[in-house]
Amino acid sequence: MTAEAVAGTTKEKPPLDDVMLAMDVVDTLRRRQRLVERELDETGREEDLKQRLKRIYAQQGIDVPDHVLEQGVAALKEDRFRYEPLQGGFARRLALIYISRGRWGKWLGGGAAAAVLAAAVNYFVVVAPQQALPNDLVAAHAQAVGLSQSAQARERLQQVLADGQAALRAEDNAGARAALDELRQLQRKLDLEYTIQIVNRPDQQSGVWRIPDVNTRARNYYLVVEAVARNGDRLEVEVANEETGASESVSLWGLRVDESTFESVKRDKQDDGIIENDRVGSKQRGFLEPRYEFPTTGGTITRW
Repeated sequence: MTAEAVAGTTKEKPPLDDVMLAMDVVDTLRRRQRLVERELDETGREEDLKQRLKRIYAQQGIDVPDHVLEQGVAALKEDRFRYEPLQGGFARRLALIYISRGRWGKWLGGGAAAAVLAAAVNYFVVVAPQQALPNDLVAAHAQAVGLSQSAQARERLQQVLADGQAALRAEDNAGARAALDELRQLQRKLDLEYTIQIVNRPDQQSGVWRIPDVNTRARNYYLVVEAVARNGDRLEVEVANEETGASESVSLWGLRVDESTFESVKRDKQDDGIIENDRVGSKQRGFLEPRYEFPTTGGTITRW
C-alpha cells in the first residue's frame, strides 16, 4: 500500500454521473454569465449561488447534490470543461486542411482527372501520330506503289514521299501530314476502275459552254460526264476545277472538248433524245489518269 493509503488520504475518482452533472452545472453557469459575475465577485456569496442553482435544477425536476454544485462552481473558477481552440501553427493549418478536404478534395480530384485526360488526349491525338509519321509515310507509299501500273504514277508517288520526308527533317509535321494525306488519296485513286460516260438522261444537260474571263470572244465547251463502275453504280471521284483550281469529290463534272466534238454530241442527242455513242473514256485500276476516246484537253469544271 502507498503512503497515501496508509495515511487515509487516498483520492477517489468521482462517479461518472457526478462528472456529467458538474459539467452541466458549469454550462448552466456560463449561460447565466451575469448571475455568475455578480455572485462570484462577492466573497461569501457562493452559498447563495449554490442555492439558486438548486432552484434552477429543481424547476427542471433534477435533484443535484451539494457536492456536485461545489464541483461545478470550482470547475468554473478553474476554467475546466472549457474548449480552447488551438492557436495558429503548422499543425493547426494541417488539421484545418484535412477537415476541409470534402470541399477541396472533389475539385482537386476533378482537376487531376482532367489533367490525366488532357495528357491522354494529347498523346493519342498529337504525340503518337507524330511519332508514327515516318513509318506511316513509308507504308502509304509502299501500298500505293503496289497498286501502280505506270511509271508516271510511281514518279508522282516518289515525289510526294520525298516531300513528306523533307518536311520531317525540317520538323514540319503539318507538311509531313499533308504528304501522308496525298499518298492515301493517290492510293484510293489508283484503286478505282470505271468508265466515263456522257450523261444521257432526258432531265439533265449533256453539255455546257462557258465564256472564259481572259477572252470574252471565245467559248469553252464541256461535255457533262459521270463515272460508272462495272456493276453500274455511279461513283464520286476527285476532280480539279480548272476555273477555280480547287479539287472536289463529285458525281458529275464537265470535261472540256473542242467545238466539233461538242456539236457532234449535241446533234446525236437532238436526233432522238438518246446519245448513241456516250462513252468518253475509262479509268483503269493502277493508273492515275483516265484514257479518253474523244479529243479533249483533260480540263474539267465542277459547277455550271
